[in-house]
Amino acid sequence: MNRSSKMSVTGVSKSGNPRSGKGRKVHMPNVIKTKTTQQIKKNISAQKIQRAWLSHMDKTIFQLLKHTICAAEHFVSYEILKKVSPLEAELVKDPSMKCKVRFRFSGETFPPFIVFKIFLQTEGHGYKYFSGKNLLKPSSEAVVDACKIMGKKKFYHQIMEDEHLFQKFKVTDEIDVVTLKDYMQYSSLLDETPASFGGRNNYWRRLNLKNIPKTMIIYDIVDYAESGIISNRLRKEMKHLLERPQTEEMRQHQLQIVSEIRCPSSFSSIQPLYQPYQQQSQIRHLGRRSKQAKMKVEKMRKASKMAKEKSASTGTVFSRTQQISGMFSFVLIQSEDIFLLTDFSFDSTFPPLLFCKLY
Repeated sequence: MNRSSKMSVTGVSKSGNPRSGKGRKVHMPNVIKTKTTQQIKKNISAQKIQRAWLSHMDKTIFQLLKHTICAAEHFVSYEILKKVSPLEAELVKDPSMKCKVRFRFSGETFPPFIVFKIFLQTEGHGYKYFSGKNLLKPSSEAVVDACKIMGKKKFYHQIMEDEHLFQKFKVTDEIDVVTLKDYMQYSSLLDETPASFGGRNNYWRRLNLKNIPKTMIIYDIVDYAESGIISNRLRKEMKHLLERPQTEEMRQHQLQIVSEIRCPSSFSSIQPLYQPYQQQSQIRHLGRRSKQAKMKVEKMRKASKMAKEKSASTGTVFSRTQQISGMFSFVLIQSEDIFLLTDFSFDSTFPPLLFCKLY
């Protein structure tokens, strides 16, 4: 009896063991955890690949922009300045002026934009800048005459602007210059101040696509940095431009490639991988097509041509044409009790234009 009771108890305990049920329930969360960890690892890997690719593209664009700045400064500064300001371009071209156009990067985001500024090389002799602000002293009669000519409102506005600049920068006149740092600050302030307020109006100006000749690869590089669309002629020279120059001759050759005047008819471009929804329908197929694709295109053309012919033939009830010397045809159209005789003629252009006249 005791043995049978023990066996029954042990049998019940084995069949109704709650731990076995718990073990089966714990298995599902483990599978979910493994799936989530795998998904997290995939996302992290994708982010690393994306960052590496974006970093590579940024380095490529920056290297191309460096070639653009060097080529613009050494070879095509006159051509660029001619589009910005023809008068300043003539001054730069004058050998007696000894002017130099400098280019550099500017901007708070990437890719940076290009700015330029004109510098006057005096070879250590210096130069004197004349302006009404320096020549007209407050105690002279010329200031009274200037107030009468300008008007009190404009004259007072000039005085208030001078006081505002002094309160903001503290170094706005030659008397305020004490150290070399003060002189550099004063010279920079004169460049940025408009000529109407006694400045030189020679600040860093931004270079746009309108100011760059389209016949050079410089235009393609700046356009690629702004829009992300690379042209065919830039793609052909990309491999050589991205190489690190080992010698000075190789560097000069790269700059000549960027600044070389080319035929403007090769402005076909390659669209980037991602395009907005409105531009996706405008993307054309580039490269070679397979035989199956060509056959499909030919079938679609034939089907559309047959559909157009059917739609054109259903418009008339009854027609009879007679060709005369390949240029004219007479058509008799019959619809119920109405008979019309029409004269059709073709133009000499191709495709010919059809003219109709009723009789």
